[in-house]
Amino acid sequence: MKYMWTKIYTFEENTIMNKKLTLFALFLFACSIALGAFGAHALKELVVKKWQMAFETAIKYQFYGSLLLLIISFQPPFNQKQFTRWITLFLIGLGCFSGSIYGLVLAEITHIKLAFLGPITPISGLLMIISVVMLGIKYSTNKSDL
Repeated sequence: MKYMWTKIYTFEENTIMNKKLTLFALFLFACSIALGAFGAHALKELVVKKWQMAFETAIKYQFYGSLLLLIISFQPPFNQKQFTRWITLFLIGLGCFSGSIYGLVLAEITHIKLAFLGPITPISGLLMIISVVMLGIKYSTNKSDL
C-alpha cells in the first residue's frame, strides 16, 4: 500500500506546470516577506493598529497560501487537468483576499475611497475554502499516482 505524500519530487522531476507553480509560490513567498517587513516597520507610522492587524492577516494568508502551493507543486498528481481549475480558483481567491485587504489599508493611507473592496475579502475567502475542499476531494478520488 502506497502512502500519500511519501516522496518529495525534485525540481527536475516536476512537469512544466508544476515548475511554474513552484516558481509562482516562491514569488508569493518573497512578496509576503517584503510586505511583512513593510508592515512591521513603515506601516506603524502610517495607520492605526486595526489596519496594521488587517495587513498582518493578509500577509499570513498570502504566506500560508504560498506554502500550500509550494507543497502541491512538488506532488505530480496535482499536475493533472482535473486539479488545474481548483488551483487557479485558489490563486484567484488568495490574490483577491490579500489584495483587497492591501487595497483597504492603502486606501486608509491615501484617503482614497475603496470601500467596494470590503465585500471582496469574504467572497474570496470562500473561494479559497471551496478550492481547497475540491482539491482534497479530487485528490482522494484520484486513482493515478496514489
